[in-house]
Amino acid sequence: MVLSAAYGGVGWSPRSGSLLNEPGDYWGDWGVSSECGRLRAVLLHRPGAELDEIVDYDAVQMRSDLSSDLARLQHDALADAYRANGVAVHYVADGRPDKPNAMFVRDLMLMTPAGAIVTRPASTVRAGEERAVAEALACLGVPILMSVHGSGTFEGADVVWVDRDLCILAEGLRTNREGADQVERILREIGVREVVRVGLPYGAMHLDGLLGILDRDLAVVWPRRTPYPAVRALRDRGFRLVEVEDEREAQERLPMNGVALAPGVILMPAGGDSLRGRYEAAGVTCHTVEIGELVKAGGGIHCMTGFLKRDDL
Repeated sequence: MVLSAAYGGVGWSPRSGSLLNEPGDYWGDWGVSSECGRLRAVLLHRPGAELDEIVDYDAVQMRSDLSSDLARLQHDALADAYRANGVAVHYVADGRPDKPNAMFVRDLMLMTPAGAIVTRPASTVRAGEERAVAEALACLGVPILMSVHGSGTFEGADVVWVDRDLCILAEGLRTNREGADQVERILREIGVREVVRVGLPYGAMHLDGLLGILDRDLAVVWPRRTPYPAVRALRDRGFRLVEVEDEREAQERLPMNGVALAPGVILMPAGGDSLRGRYEAAGVTCHTVEIGELVKAGGGIHCMTGFLKRDDL
């Protein structure tokens, strides 16, 4: 009797390569290994009818009342700004009408060089938003490395990719120890050499509101808020630091919450003139878009953007 290939016989063809080497054959061309490599593709969720039904904005964890029509117009302007800078924009399909925070896609996924981690938001208000993002990723041909599970909570904005070898991973209100442990395990499995773990202060939402990467060797930090181990890790790699000076501007306009379109090129919220001046003094090219109505929902440009593809540094 000759053993057939299906049972491991001579015709068996083993899948011996790494997932990192398969995307061109079986998956889409996706992947992210930094916060500032040239941006090629993003995933957005255009706010829909879910914004029209809000009665109590605090109960859904937003800052204040907002105009849903103006919010949609500003979101469209954000998408247009991406397209004008050569970035392909993909959308999450309409989700549940009781999930008004679904526009904050960054919280719902973390892209890596090998595929995406689907998150598990910490609040009951946002529970289930991740399903629509997982469906969108699957439709685009993005490998899903893991969905955060068990009692773990994790939101994508609590990771900052410094480069292929270093990630900064925060615990705090939105990411607990179990969730962070799950994410660190995956990051190390795909070759991240160093994961710097930091804690966030009481009153902070996410790490990306306290730390941003602007260029290969330039970051923005918020003194007395950005965790010191993160600053130390950046300084150890020769990073220069732009410091927030106007705290009122930083709180009200969220100018730190921008997105690098390429090394040294930033898309940031309009109205952050103090920080923009400091960026430009450091050699950063700044593009702006008005998102003042969207900021009332509690997030900025970085929060609303799921990163699908960046060039490697």
